Amino acid sequence: MNNFSVAAVFSNHMVLQRNKIISIFGYADDKVCVKVTLLDSNKNILAYNCADSAGGRWEVRLAPQAAQQDCEVIVEGPEKIIFNDVAIGEVWLAGGQSNMEFELHNCTEASEAMSAPSSNVRFYYTNKIGWKDEHFYEAERNTCWQTWDSPNKAAWSAVGYFFAEKLSKDLDCIVGVIGCNWGGTSASAWMRKEYLEKDDELRTYLIEQEEATKGKTIEQQIKEYNDYTIANDEWQKKCNDLYATVPGITWNEIQERLGPCLWPGPKACNNPYRPTGLYDCMISRILPYTLKGVIWYQGESDDHKPGMYAKLFSNMIDNWRTDWNDSQLPFVFVQLTVNRYEQDKDFKHWCLVREAQEKVHNTVKNAYMVPTMDLGAFNDIHPKAKREVGERLEASAMNNVYGIPTPKGKVPVLESAISNPPSEDGKNGSITLSITNAEDGFVHKVDEEVLNNYKNVEQSQGTPLPEDFTGFEIAGSDEVYYPAKFAFGGTEGKLNQIILCSNKVTTPVYARYCWYNYGPVTVFGKNGLPVAPFRACTAPSVYNHNKQSDTKTEHAEIQQIMTV
Repeated sequence: MNNFSVAAVFSNHMVLQRNKIISIFGYADDKVCVKVTLLDSNKNILAYNCADSAGGRWEVRLAPQAAQQDCEVIVEGPEKIIFNDVAIGEVWLAGGQSNMEFELHNCTEASEAMSAPSSNVRFYYTNKIGWKDEHFYEAERNTCWQTWDSPNKAAWSAVGYFFAEKLSKDLDCIVGVIGCNWGGTSASAWMRKEYLEKDDELRTYLIEQEEATKGKTIEQQIKEYNDYTIANDEWQKKCNDLYATVPGITWNEIQERLGPCLWPGPKACNNPYRPTGLYDCMISRILPYTLKGVIWYQGESDDHKPGMYAKLFSNMIDNWRTDWNDSQLPFVFVQLTVNRYEQDKDFKHWCLVREAQEKVHNTVKNAYMVPTMDLGAFNDIHPKAKREVGERLEASAMNNVYGIPTPKGKVPVLESAISNPPSEDGKNGSITLSITNAEDGFVHKVDEEVLNNYKNVEQSQGTPLPEDFTGFEIAGSDEVYYPAKFAFGGTEGKLNQIILCSNKVTTPVYARYCWYNYGPVTVFGKNGLPVAPFRACTAPSVYNHNKQSDTKTEHAEIQQIMTV
């Protein structure tokens, strides 16, 4: 029986990673010898190797190569398979949920981007089926690498494209993007079971799934989810029609008319949002394709467990690095932007996810956070302007991965907060903040539109903003926060410092900035990046970082559904 094949991620027009060992792999009966030859544009051999299959898989590793085009890959086993128009350049995986999935034709920059006559970006979209049924493998065989000439470029990840397009110009080589994303997904969907099982908190993702499916056969679960899919598709179509025909209709009004939204459906073995589901059906199918790094935009769907997100994300990174056999694999990721729907309370759970993301930035090697607080949209979890997000990710990659300094390559983050006691003449104390990567000082911006949205929604919900609102807040040991006055420049003329004070706080201990799901972003470094939101305590010995508020499970009623 001949089960020989090359993994679907290999096709004509593919991009192989330059200057790293190139992994070519696929499937075969055991003890089948597979030979792989890489030829340059003149049909000269660049690399050759062979290996025997085992456990139903084979992998051949080729020597690193410099960037070039018009190469050919020949795979020989029980049959001979040839791939043409192969490029060697940079390869990045674009992962996450709907804001990474958001398609190029839907972004505000679509017309300009798609009218470009050419692009050195190529794209492979990993087979997007969340259950290995009879259609899975057939659909996977129909996937392939796409060039700029492909009519399907409209469906490429907008963020992934803008990242790669800028990178290709800066590095003067072809950049390949592997799209591996799915709207509304938790990071737990992108991990192996072993990485969730080993921790009591992370195991709750598995336990919830097990309890919901206990006593149900595979057939029952599949039927339940398939029935839900049919009903939800009909509901979603009616929902889209209402949004199109009834301007200003609210989510609550939609549910009153149509009944409750049932997304994401019953917990079932074929629900793509299940823990480990997309690791099994997407990530494992492209492993171990040689990558330069990962760009990641996710976290919205883990807002119900914000207190454990740093642990979840860190373990996911460890999982991928282990399985790619690359302990240094870079992750460049987006810190969540501002978001709120008009009828939702400010649960401040996205604040906690952002804080968790900064913790990963500070503690996980080769993991780099990109701030986007200023790029959000009111009443829309999917901001449509994507070029700036992609280009900020690219600037971080250039600076931190390729070692080429760029103005937006370093994020301004809180370095320290020091309390200054009240003065002898009776003036209240203050807090001095020191911000890393802001050596040239700050720029203060006023965003009237966002500020007015924030004021109006808080007023409508009976929690009006104080007249002296600034975005900065301080508190004494009682942890009651008040708006803080702020001044740039601190001791000894240090431009990276900000001084906070309030006439309502005699001896400040706590400080925080942009501590809301949605609100104005006012302070930027001179490089144009916003200062990352934070909370801090000047007396760490009394700081309880595991307060009940950090583990709240409330979250917005409108779920993170990806509709295009």
